[in-house]
Amino acid sequence: MSETLPMAGATANVNTVGLSKNDYRGAPSTLCQGCGHNSISNQIITAMYEMNVMPEDVIKFSGIGCSSKSPTYFMNRSFGFNSLHGRMPSIATGALFGDAHMKGIGVSGDGDSASIGMGQFKHAMRRNVNMVYIVENNGVYGLTKGQFSATAEKGLQLKKQGENPYMPVDICSEALISNATFVGRSFAGNPKQVKELLKAAFAHNGIAVLDIISPCVTFNNQENAYHSYAWGKDHEEPLHEISYIAPRNEIMLEQEMMDGEVREVSMHDGSTVILKNLEKGYDSTSRMQALQVLEEARQNNWLLTGLIYVNTEKPSLTDIYNLVDTPLNRLTETDLRPDRAMIDKINALMF
Repeated sequence: MSETLPMAGATANVNTVGLSKNDYRGAPSTLCQGCGHNSISNQIITAMYEMNVMPEDVIKFSGIGCSSKSPTYFMNRSFGFNSLHGRMPSIATGALFGDAHMKGIGVSGDGDSASIGMGQFKHAMRRNVNMVYIVENNGVYGLTKGQFSATAEKGLQLKKQGENPYMPVDICSEALISNATFVGRSFAGNPKQVKELLKAAFAHNGIAVLDIISPCVTFNNQENAYHSYAWGKDHEEPLHEISYIAPRNEIMLEQEMMDGEVREVSMHDGSTVILKNLEKGYDSTSRMQALQVLEEARQNNWLLTGLIYVNTEKPSLTDIYNLVDTPLNRLTETDLRPDRAMIDKINALMF
């Protein structure tokens, strides 16, 4: 799903930090043609370009699986770490603790996070690590030839795998129960919504979980599969229309947005997320309502998408520890060693 590059000699459009969209691209994708993961990577490229993000201010993280290959395909100027299976959250926690000025983008999968990595996923939520945590969710282990994952629906039939007898893990419910401060769900076949949610997630101070249904066109794309393009398009139930307004831009609401209830959520960086409710009365800042709509969607087999929950008041992990401005790996021995008078005072108290 690569986009056409500008012709030789053409002047590329640049954003306010002087970068073109091509500056946010990565290596050519080696995933299957039509894979939802490629669509997500393209929306990350577009979102970061439109938000005027310096790639050097972002660290990319991943674990193991098709999804964890994705960071190779966007922002090749950013540093990254491809970790062990299910261990991405602890690597991200350490790196972002070491340099609190960096923003993390972690790309995981339903196997990497909902199976072997569930414990680490939970702890990243409760610690409110300052990162965007994307789960590219296709319900199968695509890299190892199509076994059921923990998010596969009960009764799913897959070639050579038989029928799945287990209830699925719901990524958004798990994130919400674990006290994540930003929870959203989208569908790779809805690129506009994916892009706006990515922008809102990146502006959030703390953990921002995006469960993105991303069809595996090779192993799990039959029409009745809950992670397929056809099922997603037929069953998607958006909570609202979502728009992201960058800091310092005048907020202008289009006339048609006034037909439904409009809510504005102010982010810590001065940006604003505008939510136009399609079902009047839903409040994305209510954790109880979020739990209720997720359960209702489960019972009705709806693909509920949008910003499900956001809490902009809870401090992030780095806020809690009141870290110094200088990244920890750049502190010198003089910075780290206590003053001699303080050492003498401590010794006097001990002896």
